[in-house]
Amino acid sequence: CSVDAFILEYKPTRTSIFLSAGAASTTNADSQHITKNRKKKPKPGRPIDDQYWPERFPAKDHCSKCGLCETTFVSSVTSACAFLGDGMSRIDDLEPQIHDRARASEYIGDGSSTTDADEFRFGVMSRPMMLVKGKTIEDAQWTGVVTGIAVSMLEEGLVDAVVCIASSEDEDEWSRGIPIVARTTREILRGRGVKPALAPSLKVLDEIKGDDSIRRLLFCGVGCAVQAFRAVQDDLGLEDVFVLGTNCADNSPTPRAAKDFIKIGLGLEDGDDDLRVQGYEFMQDFKVHVKLSSPSSSKKSYLKSPYFCLPGSIASASIAPSCLACFDYTNALADVVVGYMAAPLNDSDTMSSSLQSLTVRNQRGQTMVSNAIRHQRLSVHSEQASGSGNHETLSSATVQADNIVMAMTGGPIKEKGMPKLLGNLMSFIMTRAGPKGVNFARYSIDYHVLRNYLHVVDTWGEEKGRRLMPKYAIEIVNHYLGKDGDDSISKLRELILQKKELRP
Repeated sequence: CSVDAFILEYKPTRTSIFLSAGAASTTNADSQHITKNRKKKPKPGRPIDDQYWPERFPAKDHCSKCGLCETTFVSSVTSACAFLGDGMSRIDDLEPQIHDRARASEYIGDGSSTTDADEFRFGVMSRPMMLVKGKTIEDAQWTGVVTGIAVSMLEEGLVDAVVCIASSEDEDEWSRGIPIVARTTREILRGRGVKPALAPSLKVLDEIKGDDSIRRLLFCGVGCAVQAFRAVQDDLGLEDVFVLGTNCADNSPTPRAAKDFIKIGLGLEDGDDDLRVQGYEFMQDFKVHVKLSSPSSSKKSYLKSPYFCLPGSIASASIAPSCLACFDYTNALADVVVGYMAAPLNDSDTMSSSLQSLTVRNQRGQTMVSNAIRHQRLSVHSEQASGSGNHETLSSATVQADNIVMAMTGGPIKEKGMPKLLGNLMSFIMTRAGPKGVNFARYSIDYHVLRNYLHVVDTWGEEKGRRLMPKYAIEIVNHYLGKDGDDSISKLRELILQKKELRP
């Protein structure tokens, strides 16, 4: 694949992407207006000590611990937080300001002819979604796509620093993420691996603003952190900003909860038999893959357990409330996004060998991808991801069987999962008969949107719940509520609303 095919001319400028949520995009000619507008920004606030999380944080139980409130930028929380006020519906205004246009609005359902990734669900795309692998990044959880892009940006001198979530130096604390401002390749490599618990990416904002040597920045983060970062990035005094995002869903509320998921949900005691957990993911074969390492061997091993074997009670303890109110699985406001749900997965594939999806949203994203290819940190295996199979029926069925949804409706929660033999059989059948590639990603997006819609209705009611949702999510919900021959989502909503009326 030719590097030239991905290169767009990029000229760094001092222009502001936007001034604040809902403001218009600007040009260099507006510099005086920018300065004037910045004077109207809230005065620096008093950071909130993280020991009081979540009870003293503005979003309370639905705080995603993005780190904003642990800085003086807490004064901007009401307009920046993805879980306060209009929440993630702000994405509708921010997308065209950041990417120069809004996403296409055509709904893509089972009856549509396209098998390619659509903007309606996946967000603005400046080119078709690609399938990629990282190169020359040892000990990455996957193949090193995110790390490779970040390292190449620093190597090329396009940025002075990279904000990422580093792993704890204590191997027993694999689930704990630590935000850092990385200045060297070695420091960026500390960010290898997916941290399964909420992590305060924005906790370093004051450090960035106070360091005059940082003029150009790469920020790496998940959707809720990126939304908050976009709201305050113009107040950091930077000349240029790049944002590298990842797809994200269902993080654990704390590092302890992530460890408990491994121990209680999968029956794996971290550190047993000379094995240590390096990370885990819910994969496209309907199994949880746990990556393990051993001090006595350089080889990695994997434990694979079917979703269906997980105890029903583990879900509520393992998923942060903020993740149940999230409608930005695909990280709409990042310049480029890395994920895996839209990539194919073969029987022999593991995280270390499988392809990942790459979504380029704008010129900055193109620059990042082109640079990583040029530095031989990234290889493109397909210039257009595709998929097959119906996703809507499975999305509805998964919501109906979800134990978190059952708790909302007052239904029975299955304490025990399936026996291993039956669970493996179910995974085998679902993998072969169910949606694949891009259509598997559509299934996952729809399922999470529907489940989370029911959660916000259960928590805040229909009117406020919908106010928090971006248009694309509302359209998905409306489609399933009005779907001919399937009133399952409507029935679940009615059960939740009836239960709310009976509450004291």
